[in-house]
Amino acid sequence: MLEIGSVIDGKYKILNEIGRGGMSVVYLAMNEKANKTWAVKEVRRTCAREYEIFRQRLIVETDLLKRLRHPNLPCIVDVIDHDGSFLIVMDYIEGKTLEKLISENGAQTQEDVVGWALQLCSVLEYLHSRPVPIIYRDMKPSNIMLRSDGGVVLIDFGIAREFKEKNAADTSCLGTQGYAAPEQFGGMGQTDARTDIYCLGATLYHLLTGHNPCEPPYEMYPITVWDDRLSSGLERIIIKCTQKDPAKRYQDVRALCGALERYHDLETQVQRQCRKRAGLFLAAAALSVLCAAGARGFDAAAESRRRDAYQAALETAGYTTDSAAAADRYMEAVRIDAARPQAYHGYYGAVIADGCFTAEEEAALLRLNMDRDKPLQRFARENPQEYADFCYEMGNAYWYYYIHGENRQSNAVPWFEAAMRCYADNKERAAEYRRCSLYVEIGGFYRKVTAAQIDGSDAGMYGAYWEKLSALKALNDAEPDRDMITLRMYREIASRAAEYARYLREDGVPWEDIRALLADMAADMRRMEETATEAVRAEIGCIRGIMDMADKMINSSYG
Repeated sequence: MLEIGSVIDGKYKILNEIGRGGMSVVYLAMNEKANKTWAVKEVRRTCAREYEIFRQRLIVETDLLKRLRHPNLPCIVDVIDHDGSFLIVMDYIEGKTLEKLISENGAQTQEDVVGWALQLCSVLEYLHSRPVPIIYRDMKPSNIMLRSDGGVVLIDFGIAREFKEKNAADTSCLGTQGYAAPEQFGGMGQTDARTDIYCLGATLYHLLTGHNPCEPPYEMYPITVWDDRLSSGLERIIIKCTQKDPAKRYQDVRALCGALERYHDLETQVQRQCRKRAGLFLAAAALSVLCAAGARGFDAAAESRRRDAYQAALETAGYTTDSAAAADRYMEAVRIDAARPQAYHGYYGAVIADGCFTAEEEAALLRLNMDRDKPLQRFARENPQEYADFCYEMGNAYWYYYIHGENRQSNAVPWFEAAMRCYADNKERAAEYRRCSLYVEIGGFYRKVTAAQIDGSDAGMYGAYWEKLSALKALNDAEPDRDMITLRMYREIASRAAEYARYLREDGVPWEDIRALLADMAADMRRMEETATEAVRAEIGCIRGIMDMADKMINSSYG
């Protein structure tokens, strides 16, 4: 076993153990020169035969991954032979497996599951479209990591293979029973892209129902048997994915992805008719507005009809339990009357209701800028104060809820800047103005820091950055935002304390200041936990794990 504190290959300092399996241990390590954390998997020698088999499997995994670059795949940076052990240095992925998520929280929401499925489709399409296609063959919740930003990462490539047409010799008893396609167990054809589609379908079944296909009753029933609130459209997709005959499944991942993107359209006729009636009502309301708008001048009757149509759209959105559908309804209300604020604020509430601001929900917002009558511009012109408040809300939505983590801050900054321009001379919004300015400055740090690290001009940046983070927390202490925003702020502070511990020390940030801030966060989370929802409790558990890592990194950096 590697010793905590030892340095491997002259550059990887072992900080602590973060995982353990039958023949391997995973450590958190730091490349101190680059101030970058990595995961180091150590495959230990036990009996010679088992070690060699496992070693060969890992060689396959690393050889494959070293050639791949995709945001939903881990990056292998080093492979080291070390004193009879085989060491693999790879990205450290902060988060938990979907298997652990299910064991802790049960079945997941279908909106989350579809979001993860689309990310997994993206990575499978990437693998299948390589010059020599790669078949993953071991999709299951324990091999999918959920990052803190909502993204998923596909791990463990030990049984993946490069596809060779008409070569069935390598298709024998590989995969996990329950998730694996029939052809993976020999005698039923060759594994190909459709094998991964089966495995993904079985994984979606487990995530949506909470029932593991590896356990009794060892059969995948229609998902609505377990929960009649689940989408019959998703049910049809999973049934097609998990057909025993590969010819009856989706024939490629792109077709599956297309079905997932429109799963609501695949629901039963009764459900479609209900949706159609609601749609016809809104269409009639919108049509009455358009007809009234075509007349010369708005008389009292036309204004009344528009007001009624707007109110009807708001009520329909309020009754809609699906947050994405509710967001669409609020956007329809915006098109009925772009100057009124209620639909905009309702949209914000809908997109953060499930804890994730998705690309689909974002697209509905961005389409407003493409409409000929420019609803957002009219809103800003006729109701500037409410427009500023909406911009402030959307800045928060991007910063704390946007699931495409790499772009969160950069997408949030323009909204905060727009809010700042309206808040500049408003004494009643002085606190919001200060928050916006801090978000803009922190976002600027994130945009510049990587380039500054490369050219060596980053000295002094971290102390100023930490000061702004601390100021942001102080403002939130004085006027707390909703619990989830507070907690995700705490997640950011704890994560950056761990990531930048050494640089904070070099910039002269006192050890006591960091400790005091983290201790204050811990006390606040204990208070919140007393009345917390399940989602808040889960977030608190995640943050505590990050804070433990931050504590270790601070101890290591400050000595």
